[in-house]
Amino acid sequence: MAEPDFACGYVALVGKPNTGKSTLMNALVGEKLSITAKRPQTTRHQILGIKTTDRYQCIFVDTPGMHQNQKKAINRYMNRAASSVIDDVDLVCVLLDVRNINGDDEEVLKKVEKLPNRVLLLNKIDQVNKQDLLPIMQRLAERMPDVPIIPVSALKQENLDHLMEFIAQQLPPGVPHFPDDQLTDKSMRFIAAEIVREKLFRMLTQELPYSLTVNVEHYKEEADLVRISASIWVERKSQKGIIIGRGGSLLKKIGSEARADLERLLDCKVFLQLWVKVREDWSDDERSLAAFGYSDE
Repeated sequence: MAEPDFACGYVALVGKPNTGKSTLMNALVGEKLSITAKRPQTTRHQILGIKTTDRYQCIFVDTPGMHQNQKKAINRYMNRAASSVIDDVDLVCVLLDVRNINGDDEEVLKKVEKLPNRVLLLNKIDQVNKQDLLPIMQRLAERMPDVPIIPVSALKQENLDHLMEFIAQQLPPGVPHFPDDQLTDKSMRFIAAEIVREKLFRMLTQELPYSLTVNVEHYKEEADLVRISASIWVERKSQKGIIIGRGGSLLKKIGSEARADLERLLDCKVFLQLWVKVREDWSDDERSLAAFGYSDE
């Protein structure tokens, strides 16, 4: 049983793409649960990250970046995944990239301005001069009076202790919702697919990463080995050749780096097989999205 003064609650991390939401959640939880890349729209799903101490259980909800591109079904899905959570959590953390606050951020602020419990997080302060922060904070304070503003660097883990203490104070009294050793709601099949997708995002150039998804078709745990077979789905035959690379070199490198991450996470040997397959225009087809796990259910 939890102590009478134990607190438990949900905290959403929202913002436009590439503000550092996934990096922040990973840092606060202390484990890499959400994939990261120096590209917008890397995160496509809501992902829970669970931090449990002797005083509280904080359930972070990492969300896709809110964006105005509604051209494809997958973009509409990501916007729904980001927007649907904000009314159902105990605290909304709005991340702003301190280097570039613009009209996209204003659209996010409009979505949360009437919510009772929110905080603005000025992220990436390690990349600006500290004297530049004060005028930015003053402008935000005029835009959203009485809303706390906390400057942080998720990447360098600056001011995260102060942030975590602030978050803990916002959590309502309650018993834990998850076992104290559970870190996420996602299965290892999901995490394995995301790790492969992260390597693709980091190694591929231009727009190709946005035209692919990864689906784990086989996941089997043996005594001292985990066997994983995953398909990388693309939208064009020409994209398949790019991912495979000359003589299979790029696909081999992707598999090698993904396997290394999985072995560190699982603490055992991993046998990883990757296949590249084509499904025309999957990202704009509702049936394909559902088959690949992009569902509102």
